[in-house]
Amino acid sequence: MLGLASISLVLVASVVIGVWGVRAARSTPDFLVASRRIVPGWNAMAIAGEYVSAASVLGLAGLLVKNGVGAMWYGVGFTAGYVLVAALVAGPMRRSGAYTVPDFAEYRLGSRRIRRMCGLVVLVIMLLYLIPQFKAAGVVLELVSGVPYWVGVVGAGLVVSSTIAVGGMRSATYVQAFHYLLKLAFIAVPALFLIFLAGPERREQAFAPTGLDPDWARPLLDLDGAGQPVLSTVSILIATTLGAMGLPHVVMRFHTVAGARAARRVAVGVIVLLGVFYLFPVVYGLLGRVVAPNPSETDVVTVLVPGEIAPGMVGAVLTALVAAGAFAAFLSTSSGLLLALAGGLSHDLFGGSLSRLRAGVAAGTGLAVALALPAAEVDINVLVGWAFAVAASTFCPLLTLGIWWRGLTAGGATAGLLVGVGTSTGAAMVTVLTDLEPGAVSVLLAQPAIWTVPLAFATMILASRPAAIPEWADESVLRLHLPGRLSRSGELLSPEQLR
Repeated sequence: MLGLASISLVLVASVVIGVWGVRAARSTPDFLVASRRIVPGWNAMAIAGEYVSAASVLGLAGLLVKNGVGAMWYGVGFTAGYVLVAALVAGPMRRSGAYTVPDFAEYRLGSRRIRRMCGLVVLVIMLLYLIPQFKAAGVVLELVSGVPYWVGVVGAGLVVSSTIAVGGMRSATYVQAFHYLLKLAFIAVPALFLIFLAGPERREQAFAPTGLDPDWARPLLDLDGAGQPVLSTVSILIATTLGAMGLPHVVMRFHTVAGARAARRVAVGVIVLLGVFYLFPVVYGLLGRVVAPNPSETDVVTVLVPGEIAPGMVGAVLTALVAAGAFAAFLSTSSGLLLALAGGLSHDLFGGSLSRLRAGVAAGTGLAVALALPAAEVDINVLVGWAFAVAASTFCPLLTLGIWWRGLTAGGATAGLLVGVGTSTGAAMVTVLTDLEPGAVSVLLAQPAIWTVPLAFATMILASRPAAIPEWADESVLRLHLPGRLSRSGELLSPEQLR
């Protein structure tokens, strides 16, 4: 009951904060980018809030118990991706004045076709990312309250979609910043208590390097016991690091601040916030290996550990806090994902009136919930890993080349996107539909970014014919790298003045 009560309080607080932002959502800019009036500190917390998802709070600890110390590379990749975002993407994307990745593609390449194609890619990435969020909500609610799995999935969908549909980006920002602080407190504080309550013997078993199973303690990740630790680790790092550069809901966030300098400050702030947070899921994974080494569902290790270490009221209170923090993770991440999904459905594919954006939220939620219901047995990090792989194979090369290389053309970008999304999603489908023997081939299909990303980059470069480079390519690239953007007369103008 304590767990259900804590989750209910998080839900009520989220709805109240979200409704408070309704008064500002009166137009498309309000809905998608909060009219670019979010201060960097709040924005950094909001990005960290939506980025720290079920894969971080639950999936990382579960993989640590299941696959060993090498699972920590997930956290490294999730955080390191923002170093590249800050260095290569944040400032230029803010100067472009675009609301979404498809917006940027049309601005840079002058093609409505490439915009629509990017809108479809957004749908693929966002659905792959949303399904594990709703799945985790169902699993946690079932564990702490006994209600059926589908109730948690549907309930999380209703709460998140109603909050976003009425308030848009401003509501999402307030809710997600609140959720980051909530997650940090409700995951970190119980973790510190559990380290103390575990006692000397279990602490030594969990944290001492001696006496560990050599395979479990290996500092590399071996996906599904394929016997390819180096290949597995490099594949995961490429997907998580480069995938962060291409996540549509992350890119949207840099347009909610006043300028490019503020966007870079936001990216640096996110790196610090993520670095602090990822210390604590590791604690639950290390303790879980000792007190819950064979859970029936690896994705609930974080919620199981408090009760195993401290039975009784203390354990119940700590479990309730952890469950509330985990539920906050699902809600905040889902909020950003639904905004990007709504933008892909309406703003980028069908024309972005405010009513269509809200209808896009409802349609996207319904589709994600319908797909999450049969996904109860799929590991959270597997689905999130596929989302990162698709983002790394599509939008990462599109944004990198579009920002830093004048030679990218609409034809080259189209070919690269088709190759990237086709190979990365095709590899995931082969993994689901076939029973491959563990080995190098199974790793390359389960986590394909190591070969799909270079293939997408190469395709975009080779398919961009020099004769097809538009005459305004130099100016469009130049505008992305100046403190303002140049008009054709040479006057330095702000992005807002040029829109």
